[in-house]
Amino acid sequence: MTGGDIAGLIAAGVFAVLVVLLAVPILKLGGVLDEVRTSIRSISDGATPLMDEVTATVSTTNEQLKKVDGIANNVSDASANISALSSLMAATVGSPLIKVASFSYGVRSAFTARKKPATGRRSR
Repeated sequence: MTGGDIAGLIAAGVFAVLVVLLAVPILKLGGVLDEVRTSIRSISDGATPLMDEVTATVSTTNEQLKKVDGIANNVSDASANISALSSLMAATVGSPLIKVASFSYGVRSAFTARKKPATGRRSR
């Protein structure tokens, strides 16, 4: 064995030790990646039923909103009908009542003015 062979054997031994030292972190990184893959799989397996429930909830909510929209439309129609009815009643009953009240006030004023003698006038 020559000096070059010994130097080659030492270099090969150092390289083997370096490979072994680098293999340990690589193996640990592989374990971490396996755990990440397992976590992602469990999250996706849990997310699928959750998305199905959210979809069902949204569709149920949309159905309820359609019902509420129908109720709101009916209330709007009813309030418009009540407004028209109150306007009709005011026009039909209100005008004659105002006329009767005015007439009765005039008659009352005429009777009260007639009963009282005029004060402050002297006859000659």
